[in-house]
Amino acid sequence: MNRSMLKRVSEHEWVIAPTGPMRVPGIVYASASLIDDMDDKVFEQLCNVAALPGIVDAAYAMPDAHWGYGFPIGGVGAFDADAGGVISAGGVGFDISCGVRTLTTGVSAERVRTVQKRLAQALFDTIPAGVGSKGHISLKPAEMDAMLIGGAAWAIECGWGELRDLERIEEQGRMAGARPEDVSDKAKSRQKREMGTLGSGNHYLEVQEVDAIFDEAAAEAFGIRQGDAVLSIHCGSRGLGHQIGTEFLREMAVHAQDHGIDLPDRELACAPIRSALGQSYLGAMRAGINCAMANRQIITHLTREAVHSVLPEAELALLYDISHNTCKEEDHTVEGQAKRLFVHRKGATRAFGPGHPDIPDDFRAVGQPVLIGGSMGTASYILAGTGRGEARGFSSACHGAGRRMSRHAAIRKWKARQITDELTDRGITVMGASGRGIAEEAPGAYKDVTQVIEATHAAGLARKVARLRPIVCIKG
Repeated sequence: MNRSMLKRVSEHEWVIAPTGPMRVPGIVYASASLIDDMDDKVFEQLCNVAALPGIVDAAYAMPDAHWGYGFPIGGVGAFDADAGGVISAGGVGFDISCGVRTLTTGVSAERVRTVQKRLAQALFDTIPAGVGSKGHISLKPAEMDAMLIGGAAWAIECGWGELRDLERIEEQGRMAGARPEDVSDKAKSRQKREMGTLGSGNHYLEVQEVDAIFDEAAAEAFGIRQGDAVLSIHCGSRGLGHQIGTEFLREMAVHAQDHGIDLPDRELACAPIRSALGQSYLGAMRAGINCAMANRQIITHLTREAVHSVLPEAELALLYDISHNTCKEEDHTVEGQAKRLFVHRKGATRAFGPGHPDIPDDFRAVGQPVLIGGSMGTASYILAGTGRGEARGFSSACHGAGRRMSRHAAIRKWKARQITDELTDRGITVMGASGRGIAEEAPGAYKDVTQVIEATHAAGLARKVARLRPIVCIKG
């Protein structure tokens, strides 16, 4: 793929015209410097997505886009089941429903700093993190199926959380249409002891300071004030989601020809939405979404316990919980016509604008909170969905900074001690389950999250509300 095929149509929008098997154009939202930072593989993968059956409007890449498995990470594609549209496990990703949950604390960042090390230790001791981490919860088969159907609502019924939390979670904490019977015994076995655990990779739990407000009205609606401390949790469906992705990608690749699908890339394995295989994956994926929401709900409960042991005055109210590795059935307008579409967001965050019926009443006037995690030691952001976003990527936005260096390259370049010392000098306490995990997630391995956010804001995908700076970071 040659970048000369990109046509710049505005400061932050680039188009790849349909060629060869492409059914729709590819559209990239990014600044020129972010485009220069993207591997050519991003554009190649975007063209491949644009060639899939039943795709509508365009294949989109967000400003944090980078090479992924089949779909680029930061990729968005919507498919029409009535036009032979497909569902792709690669378009959702292995960590189904990985997402971010942010809680307000009602205490100042300065107050947090007076107990910073104690708080970090309490969180690290309470929330299991790291590769293969296990929690104290062990689910029996019937409990596993109940969790896969009930999501965060199930977790709250079991005593992990508060009923009011459900109002601030997409789908009210429970994804309809989950089919535990389509989740393999192996996937369930992998998840048996992993509920309430962070996992590894780019997952984290951070205590953060609201250090800048850009939109006073939205910040007030979201309950955030400059100088306050908030807490963010970033994790997903752990081993269960990975196993679902692995198994269905394999099965979709094997049966693609049976469905008359000529795959431009085997990693884009997919199945018609209305096929038995497509419906089976949807049922399993929705169960994976519920697993992730239940997992973040349990972690929230554990976090509240840990924080209250050090800061008993903290309130820890849920601001919002939103995923960025999903396929959702949604209503959108395409060329003036209302359509029911299956929107894949892989490393992209749903960003409904003001007035949308699927966001909480408290946020209806300002738009859905869009929670964007930065790299370890750098800023994170809270954005809000915009009305313009509907026509600029099916109400989707970026999900983070986006990697610019592989994990192996990061390990070769940085050591954990070097990173923790540098962050300590900046007033950030980092605690990780392994030195390797910290080195893999070195801030320098990622793009500049501020550039990504500025491009997202300028492109009209979502607007800036607040910037968050880390105080404590717990890593896997």
